[in-house]
Amino acid sequence: MGARVVRISIAPVKALGLVHPDEVVVGAIGVVGDRRFWLRDESGRLFNGKRDGRLMQIRPEWDESSRRLALAFPDGERAEGIVELGEQVDAIMYGELRSSRRVAGPWQDAISEFVGRPLELLWADDGGVDRLTDQGTVSLVSTASLERLQEEMGEERPVDGRRFRMLFELEGLEAHEEDTWIGRHVQLGDTELVVRGDIGRCVVTSRDPDSGVVDMPTLVTLAAYRREGRNEPLPFGVKGTVRTPGRVRVGDIAVPLSSS
Repeated sequence: MGARVVRISIAPVKALGLVHPDEVVVGAIGVVGDRRFWLRDESGRLFNGKRDGRLMQIRPEWDESSRRLALAFPDGERAEGIVELGEQVDAIMYGELRSSRRVAGPWQDAISEFVGRPLELLWADDGGVDRLTDQGTVSLVSTASLERLQEEMGEERPVDGRRFRMLFELEGLEAHEEDTWIGRHVQLGDTELVVRGDIGRCVVTSRDPDSGVVDMPTLVTLAAYRREGRNEPLPFGVKGTVRTPGRVRVGDIAVPLSSS
């Protein structure tokens, strides 16, 4: 029967808390509104969860059609309103020029005050998904792979899939079975993907997805049993490009098709 989608995760503001819709529309370059906003510091460098895990404590609410953005902070404060776009800026993310614009409103100052340093909030015209390459912008991981990682770490606590900030979590696969989809077409809901490669992991995965505090040795564990992947070191999960856009819902089936 195939695997089944059990969680969808998007980040309207890159590095902030995740949002879990029941369904999404996957376009040619991913989910519209995912990583719509991103942060950079005073030197113009991307500011994300690698640099300050506290960002994960900020909970966003974003409506792409009305452009209403709300940020809820741990102390109960909120910054919200309708997003108005300012001038275009030359912005570099992961060594690539990203078409971005400044954002007028209360959010930038609120985030800057929370982390204790000046940050700039930018709108990414095409989204701020990591490394826009031919490897793709749609990511998948299985719950069995998360369970295997827990076993390898010797942890009593389950490994929360939110640590990996993947678009789709799937149940019904063997551990790391998603790796065998590399090079294949996959029907996922109404969408057809081409899985292009694995995803090398970073220190963000070691952070608790609610507090942002480092509390699990994910990278050390991956280095011990999954040091080298097909495309990247420390692989966990896979990514792909969109062949046929469409809607994906929690509960939809994922079925591998032919080789690409």
